[in-house]
Amino acid sequence: MRKFGHLGWVIIGCCLAACATAPSDDSLVPQPYIQVEHPAWTRDAAIYELNVRQFTPAGTFAAAQSELPRLASLGVRILWLMPIHEIGEKNRKGSLGSPYAVRDYYSVNPEFGTDEEFREFVASAHELGLYVILDWVANHTAWDNPLVTDHPEWYEKNGSGEFMPTPWWDWSDIIDLDYSQVELRRYMIDAMSYWVREFDIDGYRCDVAGYVPLDFWEDVRVALDRIKPVFMLAEWESRDLHARAFDATYAWSWYDAMHAVAKGEANTGALFGYYSANESAFPADALRMTHVSNHDKNSWEGSAPEQFGDALEVAIVLSVVGEGMPLIYSGQEAGNEKRLAFFERDPIEWRDHPVGELYRWLFTLKRAEAALWNGAWGGRMVPVENTAAESVLSFVRQKDQSFVLAVMNLSAEPTTVSLLSDLAFGSYQDALTGEQLELTAESSLPMAPWQYRILTR
Repeated sequence: MRKFGHLGWVIIGCCLAACATAPSDDSLVPQPYIQVEHPAWTRDAAIYELNVRQFTPAGTFAAAQSELPRLASLGVRILWLMPIHEIGEKNRKGSLGSPYAVRDYYSVNPEFGTDEEFREFVASAHELGLYVILDWVANHTAWDNPLVTDHPEWYEKNGSGEFMPTPWWDWSDIIDLDYSQVELRRYMIDAMSYWVREFDIDGYRCDVAGYVPLDFWEDVRVALDRIKPVFMLAEWESRDLHARAFDATYAWSWYDAMHAVAKGEANTGALFGYYSANESAFPADALRMTHVSNHDKNSWEGSAPEQFGDALEVAIVLSVVGEGMPLIYSGQEAGNEKRLAFFERDPIEWRDHPVGELYRWLFTLKRAEAALWNGAWGGRMVPVENTAAESVLSFVRQKDQSFVLAVMNLSAEPTTVSLLSDLAFGSYQDALTGEQLELTAESSLPMAPWQYRILTR
């Protein structure tokens, strides 16, 4: 027998090991990336962010409860309440403080009412077919949260061993928690379970979710789903959060692209980039929250009319008709034009407004057309080539017998556009006006600045 040197035996050993560990065909079969099961009621749902402090002149649960029938008639399904917990006093900002500086995770902010009044709010929402999720701040607490003295080891420390706010941000009213502490994780899961079990809430919107370890959120999801099916929304934009923790994440990059288009700083290519990444990098069943405003955008950058100007209506339409789970922030339906104060009382000035009617129409259309449903329940956006590609966005969404064609002029200039894909040709009804029309290769559509046409078969 030929003798092998040491190198020869190493090579043979490596080859044998490789053969022994080579994956079988069965193990190469792709598995569904998303392991969470979305509650059935999220199928065609839109989210309403409710700023309790500013929602009514009284700023209470009881006052907000009286407005629930209006929200139900608007067509939203999920009510996201900004944090309802008692707010810290130490290093507080403004006279009332930030709701994101939580003093006690088991408390109700007395500014809003009592435990029982909150329980009645949730029950009333459920009677109207609405679902309630709470804003949960897991990354940090107020300086005077009892955990600071009871469990100082649960907090991050700076180089001098002192409590520290989240680095780089001007969040001087809070200090960071340390999720390497097992007992902190257990405490936080128990606290989140408490509100689901005792108040029958339906899930959470999780603040700065990416600042908290993913494996913690995955443990949270398991614990909560044992109580009831929940909906989880992460304030973050990442594919990984969808696998075993969250139903939905923020579509921040959609907002950035649409805002750039509205400001004349980009053309439709910015949105092509978003939708390409959304389809290629995210599973079809990943719910992405599309929005033109929220509490951060409104208070720190500008109201929706301020941010989008003449492009606001078409931006709202795309946020609902395009892929994504749409969000409406408190006051948008009244055409709110002011930046709501964050640390003080600044009630919304309510009025009837065309934006409210626009949302009502869009949410009705979304429920009626399966193509517009959320995630894998709905249809993918299929681009339709046209003769004005830099300014006009056109696409089809189709699911079973539902077929929707959208044509949108995303520019401040009028144009006339023809569609170039056989997919778009056929008989339609304008979903807004009821007009009947036939589209062929010879058809042309005159489009005013920022005009949209939503056509159904």
